[in-house]
Amino acid sequence: MLFKDAHLNFLNYLEAIKNNSQKTIEQYDRHLKKFEEYLEETGKKDLQVENINLNLVESFRSYLYKGKNRISVKTANAYMITMRSFLKFLGKKGIKSLPPTTIDLIKQEDRRVEFLTEDELDRLFNKPNKGTLTGIRDLAIMKCIYSTGLRISELTNLNIEDIDLKRKEFIVRGKGRKVRVVYLTEDAANAIKDYLDQRRDHLKPLFIRHNIKQENIDELNNDKVRLSRFFITTMIKNYAKEAFILKDISAHTLRHSFATTLLGKGADLRAIQEMLGHASITTTQVYTHVTNKKLKEIHNKYMK
Repeated sequence: MLFKDAHLNFLNYLEAIKNNSQKTIEQYDRHLKKFEEYLEETGKKDLQVENINLNLVESFRSYLYKGKNRISVKTANAYMITMRSFLKFLGKKGIKSLPPTTIDLIKQEDRRVEFLTEDELDRLFNKPNKGTLTGIRDLAIMKCIYSTGLRISELTNLNIEDIDLKRKEFIVRGKGRKVRVVYLTEDAANAIKDYLDQRRDHLKPLFIRHNIKQENIDELNNDKVRLSRFFITTMIKNYAKEAFILKDISAHTLRHSFATTLLGKGADLRAIQEMLGHASITTTQVYTHVTNKKLKEIHNKYMK
């Protein structure tokens, strides 16, 4: 079978059988198109999948590091994970090709987790102007992330109808379309309520842009006013600068802070895994290194 035909069959399989999210399918497609680009440049555009071998895959990995747009080890590994998944799919279809387990990933440095201290969180939350609608919104966004540990993509997809402010909980669909329940603190629930009480529109998104004339806002498509990931990240970075927080933070830093706060106060690692929506406990264990460091600082302070 030609690679380009198998590529298309693989995407159909991801959508129809695996029920993967559109974002996941687009990433796999992008990676395999890059492999097709490599095949064309090396005179192998009519490659049969049965002829994929380890030398070819390693040559493709080297190709990714060349040119102007050099990629990181993490991104290169993502391409190799896609190749593994593609080859695994071929095996399920009874098509002989390279065994996926023969493709190794490059060892990466331990992931560094940046989080905010209680003092830094207080300074950050004090920066939005609570006398303006945008300030009330921005505070609600930051408290929502810190209270629930949401990923930024999960936050931007929220609609008003998703949130149960009375129960202070709601269901979110995360990576791999996995569903989980997240919980709001009283403080975060009140911040969201304050924001919604100030809204005068009938739009669905929980958080929207407000640089639009009020008389025109309801005429816009919901996705036109929904806040983007870039907007929220930039907003949080700007408030951090105003609060003289010298760390390079983003929305994900608040998610990290949520996890480290829970772990530092004795929460069970498995429970934190569930709340974060991690598929593997290994991903959650990165936070134990952070809390161990905090314990060492406390030990050094009091045990002279």
